Amino acid sequence: MFALLASASTGAHAQVRDAQVYYDAQGNRVIVDAVTGEVVSIEPAEPPQPRYQRERRPRQWQDDSVYDDPELEQYERRRYERAYPDDGYRQYPDELYPDEQQAPRQQPRVVERTPLPEPSEPKAIQQAPANSGDSVIDLGKAPATNPTIQSAIKEDVAGLQVLLDRVGASPGVIDGRFGSNVDRALENYRALTGQPLKSTDTIKIKEQLSATGGDAIIDYMITAEDAAGPFVASVPEDYSEKAKLDRLGYTSVPEMLAERFHMDEKFLRSLNPDANFNRAGTIIRVTNIGKNVTKPVARIIADKGNKQVRAYGEDGKLVVAYPATIGSAETPSPTGTHTISRVVTDPGYTYNPKVNFKQGQNDKVLNIPPGPNGPVGNVWIALDKPTYGVHGTPEPSKIGKTESHGCVRLTNWDAMELAKLVKPGVTVEFVE
Repeated sequence: MFALLASASTGAHAQVRDAQVYYDAQGNRVIVDAVTGEVVSIEPAEPPQPRYQRERRPRQWQDDSVYDDPELEQYERRRYERAYPDDGYRQYPDELYPDEQQAPRQQPRVVERTPLPEPSEPKAIQQAPANSGDSVIDLGKAPATNPTIQSAIKEDVAGLQVLLDRVGASPGVIDGRFGSNVDRALENYRALTGQPLKSTDTIKIKEQLSATGGDAIIDYMITAEDAAGPFVASVPEDYSEKAKLDRLGYTSVPEMLAERFHMDEKFLRSLNPDANFNRAGTIIRVTNIGKNVTKPVARIIADKGNKQVRAYGEDGKLVVAYPATIGSAETPSPTGTHTISRVVTDPGYTYNPKVNFKQGQNDKVLNIPPGPNGPVGNVWIALDKPTYGVHGTPEPSKIGKTESHGCVRLTNWDAMELAKLVKPGVTVEFVE
């Protein structure tokens, strides 16, 4: 962080017309072109010295003045005090400052900034308020609010989420954010691999990314098929309006590609702020998620308290784990152990307010068309308990963070992966 203050420019001590001199917080001397605002040079600071040696003020200040011009003497003393306001080694009388006894001296304006860029980069000069006597070099926002730094941090977190996704410890949507889904996925990573993984261990994360498929974020070219769709203009909230549509498909290319690459749509757009998603041939950045798990599942635990679905193989070892939304206080999920009765991909949905729940003002049975934006997403894994099952969702970013109408809700891609690992007869145990 830097605080840059302009030196004074008055009388015999005025600066050169075409250049201005500034000092940063480390004492480096920064010379800036007064017309263009570009940094001309940066002269390293002298080695630190004791405070009383930082500036040689005339010893005669303690006795008689050595200055012929009283105004010049007063200027020099004020300049020292302005540069070192906290210096208690002041041995000249206060009565030399009659104007400052009526009003307190105005302290130099200090602005915290990011580190000084290379001299070749242009610098913007921001003038200080009137009567301050100083000018300030504005070097941009602090690192905590710098969009470039924020973007880099999100990509690092996304890299961790990609690694978790590859080994079967799903973090849900990859969005470049830490949260409870990532915390639980790290626990599942250890159960799956036998190795602990810390979110701060960037070296190990990069090593494991390299070993499991390479870079977390790669380039992808939008194809003609991607741009063609078909897409729906919008998805209505009311079930009676949904029932009027032929299909509850994706509404845009970004929504479709975000699900394909297990991403939050907003994160996808932030990685590609200037991309034309509707044009075939556009190169965009997406996550490199790897291949789906293929080991068959023999038993599933639906953990209500931890909002997790964990699937185990015949050998009792964990195969995959997903964040899940499981029931609610109003419509709780089943209890005990049940079995899978059938698996349906791209399912329609029959809404019956007498059997399910009441949606809006709808009090009649409605047949909702299939599609990824349908009430149960693109997969329905039915249980032997009627109307209950494991299914997808039209809102993947809410998984593990909201409630359901009694069923077990996963992201569409996690539900699709699980559907290929199970068969009728696999048990699903609900635990608190």
